[in-house]
Amino acid sequence: MKNIVFIGMPGAGKSTLGVLTAKTLGMNFVDTDILIQQKEGRLLQEIIDQEGTFGFLDIEQKYICETTFKNSVIATGGSVVYSKKAMTALKDTGIIVYLKISYSEMIRRINNISTRGIVQRKGQTLQDIYRERAPLYEQYADITAVGEDKNIEQLLEDVIHQLEQL
Repeated sequence: MKNIVFIGMPGAGKSTLGVLTAKTLGMNFVDTDILIQQKEGRLLQEIIDQEGTFGFLDIEQKYICETTFKNSVIATGGSVVYSKKAMTALKDTGIIVYLKISYSEMIRRINNISTRGIVQRKGQTLQDIYRERAPLYEQYADITAVGEDKNIEQLLEDVIHQLEQL
Protein backbone atom coordinates (compact mmCIF):
# COMPACT_ATOMS: atom_id res chain seq x y z
CA MET A 1 0.00 0.00 0.00
CA LYS A 2 1.11 3.54 -0.71
CA ASN A 3 1.84 5.95 2.10
CA ILE A 4 -0.98 8.27 3.14
CA VAL A 5 0.13 11.88 3.51
CA PHE A 6 -1.97 14.47 5.35
CA ILE A 7 -1.55 18.12 4.38
CA GLY A 8 -3.48 21.16 5.54
CA MET A 9 -3.55 24.28 7.65
CA PRO A 10 -2.28 24.40 11.21
CA GLY A 11 -5.05 23.07 13.43
CA ALA A 12 -6.69 21.01 10.66
CA GLY A 13 -6.17 17.77 12.60
CA LYS A 14 -3.44 16.16 10.51
CA SER A 15 -1.65 14.53 13.46
CA THR A 16 -4.80 13.47 15.30
CA LEU A 17 -6.40 11.95 12.21
CA GLY A 18 -3.06 10.53 11.10
CA VAL A 19 -2.66 8.46 14.26
CA LEU A 20 -6.22 7.12 13.96
CA THR A 21 -5.79 6.33 10.27
CA ALA A 22 -2.54 4.46 10.93
CA LYS A 23 -4.16 2.50 13.74
CA THR A 24 -7.21 1.66 11.62
CA LEU A 25 -5.16 0.53 8.61
CA GLY A 26 -2.30 -1.12 10.52
CA MET A 27 0.30 1.29 9.20
CA ASN A 28 3.19 3.21 10.74
CA PHE A 29 2.69 6.83 11.80
CA VAL A 30 5.14 9.68 11.25
CA ASP A 31 4.66 13.32 12.21
CA THR A 32 7.21 15.29 10.19
CA ASP A 33 7.23 18.14 12.73
CA ILE A 34 8.31 15.67 15.43
CA LEU A 35 10.80 14.07 13.03
CA ILE A 36 12.38 17.50 12.41
CA GLN A 37 12.51 18.28 16.15
CA GLN A 38 14.18 14.95 16.89
CA LYS A 39 16.75 15.30 14.10
CA GLU A 40 17.53 18.92 15.01
CA GLY A 41 17.35 18.53 18.81
CA ARG A 42 15.28 21.72 18.96
CA LEU A 43 11.62 22.69 19.07
CA LEU A 44 10.08 23.90 15.81
CA GLN A 45 9.69 27.41 17.17
CA GLU A 46 13.38 27.46 18.17
CA ILE A 47 14.38 26.38 14.65
CA ILE A 48 12.20 29.10 13.10
CA ASP A 49 13.51 31.73 15.55
CA GLN A 50 17.16 30.74 15.00
CA GLU A 51 17.20 29.87 11.29
CA GLY A 52 14.42 32.10 9.99
CA THR A 53 11.50 31.09 7.81
CA PHE A 54 13.52 30.09 4.78
CA GLY A 55 16.11 28.27 6.89
CA PHE A 56 13.32 26.24 8.47
CA LEU A 57 11.81 25.44 5.06
CA ASP A 58 15.20 24.18 3.86
CA ILE A 59 15.50 21.94 6.92
CA GLU A 60 11.94 20.65 6.45
CA GLN A 61 12.61 19.84 2.80
CA LYS A 62 15.89 18.12 3.63
CA TYR A 63 14.41 15.70 6.17
CA ILE A 64 11.34 14.89 4.09
CA CYS A 65 13.41 14.22 0.98
CA GLU A 66 16.09 12.15 2.71
CA THR A 67 13.70 9.99 4.79
CA THR A 68 12.31 6.80 3.30
CA PHE A 69 8.73 6.33 4.40
CA LYS A 70 7.21 2.86 3.94
CA ASN A 71 3.70 1.70 4.82
CA SER A 72 3.25 4.96 6.70
CA VAL A 73 0.63 7.56 7.45
CA ILE A 74 2.48 10.87 7.41
CA ALA A 75 1.24 14.05 9.08
CA THR A 76 3.15 16.97 7.59
CA GLY A 77 3.71 20.48 8.83
CA GLY A 78 1.42 23.02 7.19
CA SER A 79 4.37 24.64 5.39
CA VAL A 80 5.44 21.52 3.46
CA VAL A 81 3.52 22.71 0.38
CA TYR A 82 6.04 25.52 -0.09
CA SER A 83 8.54 22.90 -1.27
CA LYS A 84 7.82 21.40 -4.68
CA LYS A 85 10.71 18.99 -4.11
CA ALA A 86 9.30 17.72 -0.79
CA MET A 87 5.77 17.42 -2.18
CA THR A 88 7.04 15.52 -5.23
CA ALA A 89 8.89 13.11 -2.93
CA LEU A 90 5.77 12.58 -0.81
CA LYS A 91 3.48 12.24 -3.83
CA ASP A 92 5.79 9.71 -5.55
CA THR A 93 5.20 7.19 -2.75
CA GLY A 94 1.93 8.36 -1.29
CA ILE A 95 -1.64 9.50 -1.60
CA ILE A 96 -2.02 13.14 -0.60
CA VAL A 97 -5.02 13.88 1.63
CA TYR A 98 -5.91 17.53 2.15
CA LEU A 99 -7.71 18.17 5.44
CA LYS A 100 -9.60 21.31 4.58
CA ILE A 101 -10.86 23.76 7.21
CA SER A 102 -12.04 27.35 6.94
CA TYR A 103 -10.00 30.28 8.14
CA SER A 104 -12.38 30.87 11.05
CA GLU A 105 -12.11 27.23 12.09
CA MET A 106 -8.31 27.43 11.98
CA ILE A 107 -8.36 30.50 14.24
CA ARG A 108 -10.78 28.78 16.62
CA ARG A 109 -8.51 25.72 16.92
CA ILE A 110 -5.12 27.43 17.26
CA ASN A 111 -4.54 28.87 20.71
CA ASN A 112 -0.74 28.79 20.96
CA ILE A 113 0.31 30.81 17.91
CA SER A 114 3.53 32.17 19.41
CA THR A 115 4.92 28.76 20.41
CA ARG A 116 3.30 26.38 17.92
CA GLY A 117 6.01 26.70 15.27
CA ILE A 118 3.89 28.17 12.50
CA VAL A 119 6.02 29.21 9.56
CA GLN A 120 5.27 32.81 8.65
CA ARG A 121 7.32 35.56 7.13
CA LYS A 122 7.79 38.85 8.95
CA GLY A 123 4.60 40.89 8.77
CA GLN A 124 2.57 37.98 7.41
CA THR A 125 -0.78 37.40 9.13
CA LEU A 126 -2.56 34.08 9.59
CA GLN A 127 -5.09 35.29 7.01
CA ASP A 128 -2.21 35.84 4.56
CA ILE A 129 -0.93 32.33 5.25
CA TYR A 130 -4.39 30.88 4.71
CA ARG A 131 -4.83 32.68 1.37
CA GLU A 132 -1.35 31.68 0.22
CA ARG A 133 -1.45 28.01 1.22
CA ALA A 134 -5.04 26.99 0.39
CA PRO A 135 -4.46 26.88 -3.41
CA LEU A 136 -1.25 24.88 -2.87
CA TYR A 137 -3.07 22.28 -0.77
CA GLU A 138 -5.73 22.03 -3.49
CA GLN A 139 -3.05 21.66 -6.17
CA TYR A 140 -1.30 18.70 -4.50
CA ALA A 141 -4.38 16.88 -3.11
CA ASP A 142 -5.44 13.48 -4.40
CA ILE A 143 -8.29 13.49 -1.87
CA THR A 144 -9.92 16.36 0.02
CA ALA A 145 -11.73 15.81 3.32
CA VAL A 146 -13.54 18.71 4.94
CA GLY A 147 -12.59 18.74 8.61
CA GLU A 148 -15.44 20.90 9.90
CA ASP A 149 -18.87 19.85 11.09
CA LYS A 150 -17.67 16.29 11.60
CA ASN A 151 -16.32 14.56 14.65
CA ILE A 152 -13.01 12.74 14.30
CA GLU A 153 -14.70 9.35 13.73
CA GLN A 154 -16.82 10.76 10.88
CA LEU A 155 -13.75 12.38 9.35
CA LEU A 156 -11.82 9.11 9.62
CA GLU A 157 -14.70 7.26 7.96
CA ASP A 158 -14.78 9.84 5.15
CA VAL A 159 -11.03 9.55 4.50
CA ILE A 160 -11.05 5.72 4.57
CA HIS A 161 -14.02 5.68 2.19
CA GLN A 162 -12.26 8.04 -0.25
CA LEU A 163 -9.06 5.97 -0.07
CA GLU A 164 -11.05 2.83 -0.93
CA GLN A 165 -12.42 4.57 -4.02
CA LEU A 166 -8.95 5.12 -5.52
